[in-house]
Amino acid sequence: MTHDHDLVLRPTAAQTAAALDPPQGRTGGDLVIETLSGLGATTVFGLPGQHALGMFDALRRSDLRYIGLRVENNAGFAADAYGRITGEAAPLLLSTGPGALMSLAALQEAAAASAPVLAIGSQIPVAGLGGGRHGYLHELRDQQASFRDVVKSVHTARTPSQIPSAVAAAWESALTAPHGPVWVEIPQDVLTAQTILPVVTAMDATPEEAAPRPELTALAAHLLANAERPAIIAGGGVVRSDASGKLLALAERVNAPVVTTFGGKGAFPWEHPLSLQSWLEDRHTTDFLEDADVLLVVGSGLGELSSNYHTFAPRGRVIQIEADAGKLEANHPAIGIHADARLALQALLETAPERPDPTAPERVEAVLTKVSERLAAQDLGLEQQVVAAVRAALPDAAPSFWDMTILSYWAWSAFDARRPNTMHSAQGAGGLGYAFPAALGAAAADPSQPVLAVSGDGGAMYSIAELASAKQYGFDVTWLIVDDGGYGILREYMTDAFGETTGTELTRPDFVALAESFGVPATLTTPDTLTQDLAQALKTPGPSVVVLPALLRMFEPTHL
Repeated sequence: MTHDHDLVLRPTAAQTAAALDPPQGRTGGDLVIETLSGLGATTVFGLPGQHALGMFDALRRSDLRYIGLRVENNAGFAADAYGRITGEAAPLLLSTGPGALMSLAALQEAAAASAPVLAIGSQIPVAGLGGGRHGYLHELRDQQASFRDVVKSVHTARTPSQIPSAVAAAWESALTAPHGPVWVEIPQDVLTAQTILPVVTAMDATPEEAAPRPELTALAAHLLANAERPAIIAGGGVVRSDASGKLLALAERVNAPVVTTFGGKGAFPWEHPLSLQSWLEDRHTTDFLEDADVLLVVGSGLGELSSNYHTFAPRGRVIQIEADAGKLEANHPAIGIHADARLALQALLETAPERPDPTAPERVEAVLTKVSERLAAQDLGLEQQVVAAVRAALPDAAPSFWDMTILSYWAWSAFDARRPNTMHSAQGAGGLGYAFPAALGAAAADPSQPVLAVSGDGGAMYSIAELASAKQYGFDVTWLIVDDGGYGILREYMTDAFGETTGTELTRPDFVALAESFGVPATLTTPDTLTQDLAQALKTPGPSVVVLPALLRMFEPTHL
């Protein structure tokens, strides 16, 4: 009997001929690039360095598109966004030591946001591995150790023959739910060593899907269908698994109000009668969720920001669907379902009967009214005007990337993302400098839409060098910089906690003149002209900058 897999393993005559006569002059670096191509990669990000030149030289002999940024951390943010937009593993090529370490903050954000980034870094020569102090350039006692607590998995190739398997294993790991960053390292001399190995052809590194256990989804469906006051918290896992449609269908079937976490923006229609929107930092929302007798949490670990700073204390039964087993019941006892959100929601749809509840929209409206009244009592008209202006200027399908700045904190709660997978921020790890380089990665992923980046003046200075990258590649990215003269959110935190600030006030450049010095058009705007200026910049091909001098305030916290 002949089995299908027997046929797959037999090489064709052409493959045999190619294997017997591989091209001359290939190195370990070619094996890296060939493996990436064989896995389906089309674009790589990175920054060259002396030890990594074997990989970068091999790029010349490939069809892969290379996008280089000016700082490794920014290259990591760009790869993060590419992975979020496409759902594909984004290769990130780095050099040893300082270059590799510069990427750690970006990889931490990718880990927190479940963005598939395949970081491939060089290493000192093989003879120097093992922790000895040989004095090689860029030498670390244990470079892997710096990454092991950040990424999903670590892989090493010590010989050219090990490269394809190491890269393929890392690729599979990055795309196994939950997605995330992985680290591969290859010594310098392995990358530059001549190889007689055949050209790497198509490789299969398809991850297994995390399917739910049927007895758990049956129980969850029963509880939802028989609940008196069900509610749903939808997190970033719904967006990553492309499960927004299934979430909508389930919510309507059981008439459960839905609130999206800040990482789950766009997972549920903002104006839907069952939408509690994203007001998680509001006590009225927290009270409503605590009152649910059955609470379905999909794709969220209910961490600090998703639990109103851990003041949320559910009184009903919690059902938690989460692809990251470590997050199951990490913060609240629950019926934990370890599964991809899309597969688990599909199982619930196939099992749960309809649950009529004509009062659900009324209860949702009552909560949103209370939220609106709370904000109206705080004299926050400027802030709401600016959020509305950005929303009015941004096309529905255009992705936006938000740095850690006061306007972003507002957007987490108040911005209508309108479509899934279009609003992204650095709130997973909370580092500065994410928005602009991430927007460049999104523009590389999908050039059919303009991309918006939003930063404060402090965060903008982290990634200002990438104006050169934006100009070099002609990316259609508009960068909104809200200039309040310092680290605005830290200024508020310190004033509230200590009565005065330290280290929050900043000297900053003339951002308009600075952008123009890169050949990037820039506009100085006001809150009243922001919609018009931003819309015009978004319509103009290529990079652009819009600078808004404004001192914004946060709404009052409800967790204190």
